[in-house]
Amino acid sequence: MTSCGTLAQAQTTLRIGLAEDPDVLDPTMARTYVGRIVFAATCDKLFDIDDKLNIVPQLALSHETSADGKEVTIKLRPGVKFHDGEPFDAEAAKFSIDRHLTFPGSFRKPELASVDHVDVVDPLTIKLVLKAPFSPLIAQLTDRAGMMVSPKAAKEAGDKFGLRPVCAGPYKFVERVQQDRIVFEKFADYWNKDNVFIDKIVYQPIVDATVRLANLKSGGLDLIERVLATDIKDVRADSKLALSTAIELGYQGITLNIGKDKAKGPLSQSAKVRQALDLSIDREALNQVVFNGEFMPGNQWVNPSHPYYQKAFPMRARDVEKAKALLKEAGVTPPVAVDFMVPKGAETEAVAQVVQSMAAEAGFHLKIRVTEFATSLKQAEAGDYQAYMLSWSGRIDPDGNSYVFMKKNAPQNYSVWENAEADKALDDARLVTDMAQRKALYEKLAKLEIEEEPILYLYHRRILIAHTKKLEGYKQMPDGLVRLIGLKLK
Repeated sequence: MTSCGTLAQAQTTLRIGLAEDPDVLDPTMARTYVGRIVFAATCDKLFDIDDKLNIVPQLALSHETSADGKEVTIKLRPGVKFHDGEPFDAEAAKFSIDRHLTFPGSFRKPELASVDHVDVVDPLTIKLVLKAPFSPLIAQLTDRAGMMVSPKAAKEAGDKFGLRPVCAGPYKFVERVQQDRIVFEKFADYWNKDNVFIDKIVYQPIVDATVRLANLKSGGLDLIERVLATDIKDVRADSKLALSTAIELGYQGITLNIGKDKAKGPLSQSAKVRQALDLSIDREALNQVVFNGEFMPGNQWVNPSHPYYQKAFPMRARDVEKAKALLKEAGVTPPVAVDFMVPKGAETEAVAQVVQSMAAEAGFHLKIRVTEFATSLKQAEAGDYQAYMLSWSGRIDPDGNSYVFMKKNAPQNYSVWENAEADKALDDARLVTDMAQRKALYEKLAKLEIEEEPILYLYHRRILIAHTKKLEGYKQMPDGLVRLIGLKLK
């Protein structure tokens, strides 16, 4: 194309509908899934993932771990600039990681807890010196802990950095109007600018999934996240729309209060009662009834297609008679009343009702208590529940789906499960990088989890992204993020 032809082209704007308004746009302080979708446009990370969950370079070129597992040397990409024109180099990388580690209230600090300090080896090499070997570390650097910020901008802004983030991604921040829009424009000096074809990105939070879809159909939006499973047919029937999907890295399950149940109900007293509840649920039927069979039933913290799924423990079939027999063995007389806390939302409430009716046949009386999500987390932390429907968006390393939920005293161990063998397996899996060795350790963990059942894993959602067919090159990754490199808008 001639240069004057390029000038004549209209500016392209991609409008993306989000299910919520993100929290603060500071990678150190952020904690929402939608925030991660927005960061994909503006804050490149040291590493990224591909569709097979392989870790691939982004701002880093390579990494090497020392024989004792305590030093990780990372080579950085040359010629990278931040949005304010400052150079990205080893000093900037050290600054970003140090900021994640030391900034007051940082949510990255626990993710990088294994890092003792960062050394600058040369202008394009850093060395992370660890307190102990930590095999999930590079996986952590494919997410917010690996996002690099401009030291100059971060020092000047202090705790206001999230109001005008300055990173090294394909798009630079223009403006944000809370609950209305977040606007970015193409960064002219981006290191991979030859693969950036859209000029402007506008994110719009629209909480109602039906309204999001209506906006996509009318042309008011070009792409929307979190299409409802019940709307899949509608999207597929529309000749102007395309659906992109991937099975999520996370899970939907029911966390059972074992160690902090103030009412001391039967579920917390006996693994047999928890087994009985599990056996009363038909996961495949649940998937068919609520999600038209589009999701993936599962029984572990990773989905059945994940490289770390333990095939030695396949999903059990529903067995109501066995469930009743287990209740009898446990010395429990039905109906077994259970306080069932369920976060507000059409899909979670539908799942809870199906589980409730299935469990009733085995002798359980699940009393559904619909609770606003943030409140439900507080109540889970306090132990004010007996069963809790909880989903986890997932991490690419299995450690991120297990450790914080199952390790004794871990921050999200809402079931307050304590098992010394499980703790040892969780800790040991962090010390080795060999996949076969780690898988064997997680097999031990799976056996214990499936016997004692602090969490009943139910299914893995399909990430559902719908977009106009005018958008070319879109590919969905299992982490649910919307990546913009290589996309073209006709």
